[in-house]
Amino acid sequence: MQTFTRFSPPSSYPNMTPGSNSLIWFRKGLRIHDNPALEYAAKTSTHVYPLFVIDPHYMKPDPTAFSPGSKLAGLNRIRFLLESLLDLDSNLKKLGSRLLVLHGEPGEVLIRCLKEWDIKRLCFEYDTDPYYQSLDAKVKEWVAKFEKPNTDPSAFLKPATTMLSPYLKFGCLSSRYFYQCIKEIEKEFKNHTSPPVSLLGQLYWRDFFYTVGFGTPNFDCMRGNKICRQIPWNNDDELLAAWRDARTGFPWIDAIMVQLRKWGWIHHLARHSVACFLTRGDLFIHWEKGRDVFERLLVDSDWAINNGNWLWLSCSSFFYQYHRIYSPISFGKKYDPSGAYIRHFLPVLKDMPKEYIYEPWTAPLSIQKKANCIIGKDYPKPVISHETASKECKGKMAAAYELNKKQNGKVSDEDLQNLRTQVGDRSQVTSSRRLKQKLI
Repeated sequence: MQTFTRFSPPSSYPNMTPGSNSLIWFRKGLRIHDNPALEYAAKTSTHVYPLFVIDPHYMKPDPTAFSPGSKLAGLNRIRFLLESLLDLDSNLKKLGSRLLVLHGEPGEVLIRCLKEWDIKRLCFEYDTDPYYQSLDAKVKEWVAKFEKPNTDPSAFLKPATTMLSPYLKFGCLSSRYFYQCIKEIEKEFKNHTSPPVSLLGQLYWRDFFYTVGFGTPNFDCMRGNKICRQIPWNNDDELLAAWRDARTGFPWIDAIMVQLRKWGWIHHLARHSVACFLTRGDLFIHWEKGRDVFERLLVDSDWAINNGNWLWLSCSSFFYQYHRIYSPISFGKKYDPSGAYIRHFLPVLKDMPKEYIYEPWTAPLSIQKKANCIIGKDYPKPVISHETASKECKGKMAAAYELNKKQNGKVSDEDLQNLRTQVGDRSQVTSSRRLKQKLI
């Protein structure tokens, strides 16, 4: 059984040494190196108190969620955070300090610390997440008034990317330090790759989404987001659950979703595949629904980047070639013809011949029996026909784009409903025919 490490707030916080005291509030910058907030806190300060606040908003277990974890994060990301805190504490020990960890609503905890510890300077890094922006405003206001202070998505044994995204997300690795390291390496190799496909390019994309996310009101929504195409997405909780719980009947898609739930990480092209499948490629379900699943399960989930990628992959913003679809069959097969990735994450299909591993429903019954996997019993039948669904999705996207162009982006709820009626809500047409899928 998985349990949470609980940190209870003391009735009275530790007595601190009086003097010129600074408090460094660690949030994402969980590191000693290249930490401007920490450096600033140390300037002209007699004492610097390193603090991390366990936020119930982020950490409180949610028994009603579809996977173990809190309301906002799955166990994988929570575990990574706790391990990062242990690493930070270990590094602080080497400097003769320790990480102070308190539990509670961060605004209340910080205000209490500022009062009781006679803090003259509060230092922390800026955050693009709206929740923490509002928290910053609540804390910067109290302080102001206080008079004293190209890789393989199927590679899993040895992933084909750096897998540094969680370390960048939590600030364990400084993006500036990483940038300088890359620049030093590039000096040694004249034929290095260039942005946007290089590692530097990935850092640029990160900052791009941070910038656009910060400067765009309602960046995490379709409605009220001036850079987002208004599209009449289907509302189908049954299909959403099948996608989320790896029951679509498409092994490539389901294997990716199993890896996501187990590891808390998937290759960026795997993210592209399942995001396209959920939205404009096959199921035509709202990108916000998929965004929420990624937000919960990804160890490296970052508000600006997660929303930016879903806007991009659903062809709602940034990228508009909606006719280019990731096939849930041929795309994975291009990288992994034998289906090793599928066999690993979907062991129910481990004995399926490679000729059928991406389309097991096409295997003769005799082959299914020999593989100990009867489609529709041991593994789900496909929830849709990809050939049919992808054509329908392209038609809906074309109609939505035409409406947005005609209305100059000012599409009302009534306009969307009329368009939904015009193109036909596919979920209503097929729900009565769709087979209930057994949870595998």
